Amino acid sequence: MDFDRRAIPPAARESKWQTPDGYVLRRIDWPAPAKARGSILFMPGRGDAYEKYLETLDHWNRQGWAVTAADWRGQAGSGRLGSDPVTGHIDDFATWTTDLAALWREWSRENAGPHVLAGHSMGGHLVLRAVAEGAVAPDALVLSAPMVGFLPNFLPTRLKLALADLMCRLGDPRRPGWKWSEKPGELPTGRALLLTHDTERYADESWWRAARPELVMGPGSWGWVRAALRSILYLQRPGVIEAVRTPTLLIAAEHDRLVSYPAIRRIAARLPHGKLVSFGPEAYHELLREADPVRDRAVAAIDAFLDTVSPT
Repeated sequence: MDFDRRAIPPAARESKWQTPDGYVLRRIDWPAPAKARGSILFMPGRGDAYEKYLETLDHWNRQGWAVTAADWRGQAGSGRLGSDPVTGHIDDFATWTTDLAALWREWSRENAGPHVLAGHSMGGHLVLRAVAEGAVAPDALVLSAPMVGFLPNFLPTRLKLALADLMCRLGDPRRPGWKWSEKPGELPTGRALLLTHDTERYADESWWRAARPELVMGPGSWGWVRAALRSILYLQRPGVIEAVRTPTLLIAAEHDRLVSYPAIRRIAARLPHGKLVSFGPEAYHELLREADPVRDRAVAAIDAFLDTVSPT
């Protein structure tokens, strides 16, 4: 079935949700079908917006799931915390897992189980951390290219953290951590080669940014880099991942140029109930926005996993 990736589906409803400390986040909900199989909460990655995943979210709804997605604090249409209108900043990833825990409590009460928590890239990292901390208790986890390690792989995480900590001490931690483009917020040349082989799906992001300028986001801040590395080190502690008893599916690209595939492979091996589905050079970072041959395999792998959670 043809799907219009540049329109909010008729079945979906956009709204605002307020955190316990009063911060307002965007969310989008697809109501449960007549014969609901359960509910899925999806959290995007760094610099992401849920508009990029409408195709997949709508697919899950048509498969019988109630579906919700939301922004992270300071991302997409939920404001900014950096030193300018496009830099993504956070003080501590615990700020985000605290927001997620509050959303999860309310959302899981309002939506029928089984409850599935899914996340892409940084979102995958954060939902996994929230489960490891005991902040949320889903019935299943789906992680798309989870950001559990930074490139380059040959540099130890602690050395990367020391460099980020130094940069935070040398200037405002909210300033950009890397160069974006000549025009702030404009997508840089060659960025598509990091994300997807599908030029049309890649172009969807620019279309949404033009239609909704509040979605424009550039690099992360040095504070974000430091917070991310601290959180990655937390997940590397012995016993943290091993304590996650939730059935977990991970999908990842061996040639990912944004997050560390070896780190994903190590995390998958540590999960007591983890399964890793890997893709070769035909896939980049955004598996759910890849060319059809790759995306179809990724979506089919998730569908098969969801069938074990709630059979059709």
